[in-house]
Formats: sequence, C-alpha cells, structure tokens
Amino acid sequence: MSATVDGDKSGSVPDRVRRVLRGPRPEVVPSLVGTACTLVGLIDIAAGVFPRFRHSRMHSLAEVLPGSTGPFAAALSLSVGVLLLLLAHGLKRHKRRAWRAAVILLPVGAVGQFVYRHSVIGALVSLLLLTLLLRHRSEFAALPDPRSRWKALANFILMGAGSLGLGLVIVSAHPHNEVGSPSLTDRLEHVLYGLFGFEGPVDYADGVSWTVGYSLGALGLLTAVTTIYLAFRPEHPAARLTEDDERRLRDLLTRHGGRDSLGHFALRRDKAVVFSPSGKAAVTYRVVSGVMLASGDPIGDVEAWPGAIERFMDEAKAHSWTPAVMGCSETGGEVWTRETGLDALELGDEAVVDVADFSLTGRAMRNVRQMVKRIERNGYTTRVRRARDLSDEELEAIRLAAADWRGTDTERGFSMALGRIGDPADGDAVIATAHKEDGDSPYGDLKAIIHFVPWGPDGMSLELMRRDRSADPGMNELLIVAALQASPGLKIERVSLNFAMFRSALARGEKIGAGPVLRMWRGLLVFLSRWFQIESLYKFNAKFQPRWEPRFVVFRNTRDLPRIGFAAMQAEGFVNVALPRLFPRRRPPRQPRPCAHMTVHQPEREVQAA
Repeated sequence: MSATVDGDKSGSVPDRVRRVLRGPRPEVVPSLVGTACTLVGLIDIAAGVFPRFRHSRMHSLAEVLPGSTGPFAAALSLSVGVLLLLLAHGLKRHKRRAWRAAVILLPVGAVGQFVYRHSVIGALVSLLLLTLLLRHRSEFAALPDPRSRWKALANFILMGAGSLGLGLVIVSAHPHNEVGSPSLTDRLEHVLYGLFGFEGPVDYADGVSWTVGYSLGALGLLTAVTTIYLAFRPEHPAARLTEDDERRLRDLLTRHGGRDSLGHFALRRDKAVVFSPSGKAAVTYRVVSGVMLASGDPIGDVEAWPGAIERFMDEAKAHSWTPAVMGCSETGGEVWTRETGLDALELGDEAVVDVADFSLTGRAMRNVRQMVKRIERNGYTTRVRRARDLSDEELEAIRLAAADWRGTDTERGFSMALGRIGDPADGDAVIATAHKEDGDSPYGDLKAIIHFVPWGPDGMSLELMRRDRSADPGMNELLIVAALQASPGLKIERVSLNFAMFRSALARGEKIGAGPVLRMWRGLLVFLSRWFQIESLYKFNAKFQPRWEPRFVVFRNTRDLPRIGFAAMQAEGFVNVALPRLFPRRRPPRQPRPCAHMTVHQPEREVQAA
C-alpha cells in the first residue's frame, strides 16, 4: 500500500516522532491480559471438563470463573475457556477485533455467573476485567492482518481436531458414572454424535449425560460459528504492488538505482510499498506471520529515507507487526538504527566482482579456468544478451525450462529474487544461456540459464541459476565467466553474485589461531551446510575473487530474532506452512536442485564437487 502527502519530512525527524519510531515500549496491559486469558482459559476448560477439579483445593479459584456447576454452566465454562484461548494471542498483539470480542464475551460470562451460578464474585471478576479492557482501550488499536478465506478451512480442520480430542477427554472424564464399559470406538462415536447435537452410544448415571451432551454441543457450535465467521467475513488480502506503485519505483530506480544491488528486487509484485511524504524514497515489504519484512535499503534519495522509514514504522505499529529488515547495506543499517532505535546484526557478505579486475589468468583462478576449458571442449557454447534482444519464442522456452528445472512446487526467493523472467518491463535484464545439441531434450540445445537484473546503469545482480540435470557439472561457473567476459560489451562494470551467509565466521574460523568459540561456531555452520549449503556457497563465490560487501539484519530486540528468522525462511520459500495441495503438480522425472540468491541462489551439488 502506498501513500503520499504534501510536504517533505525527509530531513531531520522531530524528537517526538523519533521516540515513536524507536518502537513501542513494552505495554504491560496487553501482555498481562493476553497471558491472563490463556491461564484463565485453561483453568476454565478444566473446571468445565473434570468433575473433581471443582471440588479440589482449586475450588475457591474455580468459583470466580464462568460456570462450574450444572450442565449448562459446564458448557458455558468450556465455551468461554476455548474463546479466551483463541483471543489471547490477538490481545497480546493489541488487535482491535480481539478486544471487541473480549468486551462482548465478558458481560456474557458475567450474566452466566449470576443467572446460572448466582456467583456475585464471578460476575464481579468478569466485570473487573471488562473495566480494565475499557480503561485501556487505546492500547488495543492494531488493524487486522492480511488474510484470505483459506483461514476458514484451516480453522475448521484445527478446531475440529481440537474439539474431537477435547471431546474424548470430556466423555472419559466421568468413569464412575459410566453405564457399562464403552470401548474407544464407542467413545469416539459418542463424541462425533455429540458435536452435531445428537445422543451417542455411551450412557451415564446421575444426570451426567446432560453435562457431557451440553459440553460436546458447545464445542461443535464453536467450531461451526468460528468457521462460518472466517468464511464470510470481509477479506483483507495481502497488499501487492499496483501499476502506479511499480511506475513510481522504476522512476526512483532510474535516478538512484545504482546505490544498492538489491534495488531492482523491490519490483517483486508480491510486495507492498510505503513512500516517503515527498515521494522521493520508498520501502518495500511483505508481511509474513506477523513480521513486516523489508529487504535491502530503502529505494530513492538517501535524504528522503527517514520519511519512508517513518511510514514503514507507522504501518508496523498500526497493525502491531514486528518490523525487520533483511540484507540492508552498512549505510542502510546506520540509517535504520539511527532513525528507529532498532538494532543491527551482520548477516553475511555479498560477493561483488569488478569487471575491470576480473581475469581467468593467475594461480587463484586455476580451478575455474580449467573447469571452463573442459566444459567448452565438451561442446558447450554460451550466449549473453539483454532480455529485450531475445525473441518471444526464446523467452518462452527459457521460462518453461526454468520452471521445469526448479525442482520444487514453491518458487524460492524474496530478498534477492525477482520471481519472473522476460517481463517486457525488465528489458534491461541480462540472460546468459548454455547450449549443446541434444536430441532428447524438450528444450532443444538449451542446457542452463542464469538471469541478472539491472543494478543501476552500469551493474547487474544475479537473480537466478537453473540447469538441466543432464548437463555436465560446472554450468554455473561457465555462465558466470561468460557473463563477466561479456559485460564490457554490455557496458556493465560491476556484477553482484550470491549472498554468503556468515561468511566472515567461516573465513576467520578456518584460519590458524582461531579461538575455540569461533571454531565451534564454524563447525556448526559446516554442519548446517548439509541442508542449507552455507559453506559451499561461500566457497563458490570465493572462486571469482570478489570483494565482499557486508549485509545486515535490522530488528527490534533479540527475542524477535527467532520469529524474524522463521518469517524470513517462509518468505524465501524454505518453510511452507500453507495447506498441502490435494493434487500436486506433476513434474518431469529429471529434477534439478533449487538454486538461490541470498539463501535462494544456492549452488547445486556440483559446486561442492568442483
């Protein structure tokens, strides 16, 4: 979503605004209310499910909770407990709708306390919590997250499974009142009937059947109501770049795109954008699991960056999202931390090759030189061209080949991936291809593809590497060398290659004199490289003798790092929490390993062998 207003705040930020941008102080009330909802919800469920719980030493505490006696009271206690558990996380995140639901629920619980239990204390406790929520209503102003109606199906599956499990507990919680010895199948059948409001095969004495029936019916009703609500509520889909947003970003990149090699990746169409008040700078982002994830530096004039950052932080605060920046430069990290009070941590290094200094001669380039010569002797040729110089038929063949050679249903990449090839608007992109005659290939002589996006007027940044698995090892080295050698003719002076995570730790840890802590850290990274190829990616980049540019992650506090890391892995495509496909897309038998740039441009297994 984008917004502009008249006036330019791109200069110094007022102290009052700066204090706001430094991130919200730890609000005690929402956190305590959310925690209290969780604890009270669990106790409330226990009070409604387990008969002995109401007569134990916890009886005095249970007395002030909604519903502790009688069939209807047990069902009410169970319902309120489940709803409080559902609301707890939203209250902790300051969500306005969670606050509204709690404000409606608490009076209902108070009425239940007084009418069905005649518990004045319980009603007063509910009203006291309601008063607390009303008094601090300004703390609960966060807007809804992006959502879709797939949440309704997910709710039905999760709530259904939870209701089934909790129902089995309810049915089995009265062993002394059971008639006969019902089997597990009978209990399960009783739960399924009870969730739909029917009587099951299990019988109880002393009126327990009413308690179990009301409780199971309440669970079924909650599952149905929450699912229907999620299915029919207005959608708030994730924001996307509009045509006007993309046009404005391209204008900024035309004037300032040479500053950051990640600038062109801001044009991913699954990102949202906020502009500075002057329109001279912008920050693109995606919201993943409640984390507002930006990548790279802000786009545009450095003098206007504070205005765009302010808008970014205001948006995060309005929705109670966790702000984070992945892969910003040292300059970007300094501006982010200065303007917001966030912290920065070095994430890794970007490999940048200066074309004028690149040569295959010398001992340091011996391995690359020998590999390229061997592949060329095997009959491979290369072509390096601007995307606008390829025919529509060639671009279509490259798109299809890249999709088939990907190896996964999920397109990986976020921070340093564009997610498309050959778009008419990306005519300045550079595509390097390797060719060898092969009658068995569905794509003719096409064997490997490397795609670069523009980096200002005189640079390009590696976006994607794909190859046919039947091709000889070393296709990546061949095409990178071909692209570097063709760069002068394309007026390219600098080329950004892969992003190597934790490169400095790997480099220092293998040197003589490295301390035990550094060696242990390097050992852990080498171990993780079995899955994420951290070490092999660093060694692959080092083959081309690049200069290393540090990249940083910006975050609010240390406890947010695990959540930010998980969100980043989701954005990059390494973790998929979506519902599984019922009918997976069929793929050819021959599958390449996915490649990635910045935990996305990961070289294939041939890199390790080389």
